[in-house]
Amino acid sequence: MIRVLVAEDSAVTREYLAYLLGQDPMLRVVGLARDGQEALEQAEQLKPDVILMDVHMPRLDGYEATRRIMERIPTPIVMVSASLDRDEVAISFEALKAGAVTLVDKPRGPDHPAQAESARRLVETVKLMAEVKVVRRFPRRERPVTPPSFPGPSDRTIRLVAIAASTGGPQVLAEILAGLQANFAPAILIVQHIAPGFTEGLAQWLGHATPLEVKVSAPAEGVRPGVVYLAPEGYQMGITKDGRIRLTKDLFEDGFRPSASYLFHSVAEAYGRSAVGVVLTGMGRDGASGLRQLREAGGVTIAQDETTSVVFGMPAEAIRLGAAEYILPRGQIAPAIRSLVTRG
Repeated sequence: MIRVLVAEDSAVTREYLAYLLGQDPMLRVVGLARDGQEALEQAEQLKPDVILMDVHMPRLDGYEATRRIMERIPTPIVMVSASLDRDEVAISFEALKAGAVTLVDKPRGPDHPAQAESARRLVETVKLMAEVKVVRRFPRRERPVTPPSFPGPSDRTIRLVAIAASTGGPQVLAEILAGLQANFAPAILIVQHIAPGFTEGLAQWLGHATPLEVKVSAPAEGVRPGVVYLAPEGYQMGITKDGRIRLTKDLFEDGFRPSASYLFHSVAEAYGRSAVGVVLTGMGRDGASGLRQLREAGGVTIAQDETTSVVFGMPAEAIRLGAAEYILPRGQIAPAIRSLVTRG
């Protein structure tokens, strides 16, 4: 039995969320909080397995409640957000940075045609996140990361960086992009598994973390140096040999569309040894087979290590397949990429 605390300021929505969760025999709602302060107090008293956290609440909003919970009683927190509200999306991503494990769209009303799918997504997300091992976030500045001694080859020019991420990915992506200078030369292509409706918000949020331009990719556009392109929702994203984005409605690969393996396969064929591929934290195995092809094509391949991954699923599978040439903690990935680009 998975014990869930629901924090939501609207009484109607709070009861509706509790009803939806209660339909699954594996879930039990043990607490209902009307605001962030109550969420903090009930988290300490009830010690739930998962917290479903609204974004906008009185006294403490979802970000501040998440920050304090992760300092005092680390618990998997799922942010539930109305995806079309720009301010709400921004706070949701800040909550991920503070320690929440993932983000899910708020279920629609009973009469909405997408209600069944959004309710299923909510329940499945809560069940999956109960398995995530979270760590305490201490209220202090992190020590600066010492750049690694990265033995990257010096006889190549890196023209493209491809990155894959899922659960726990947005906060690591923000850290990596923040570590790249404004004159960073290669284009960057990203597949981030995220709940429907949040890709544009993710692009805006990441854009505030980096001097680089961040955008959702468009069909057939030519990639530009130092621009970050996110795969749009519902499309496979690839790259052509002449540097143009290819978006298709091709079949799901590794269970996803967009799929990281689809991207890496494309990058391997188009760029080969002039590309870097990175697999970050996330559930499942997406990206592993594609990263192996990229390594076989001569590209440099990196997987995030287990210690700094929220979920060591995707990186672990890449490592198991021998796809990852280097295994690095999250704080060393940006310095490693810079090192490769500088050497080239």
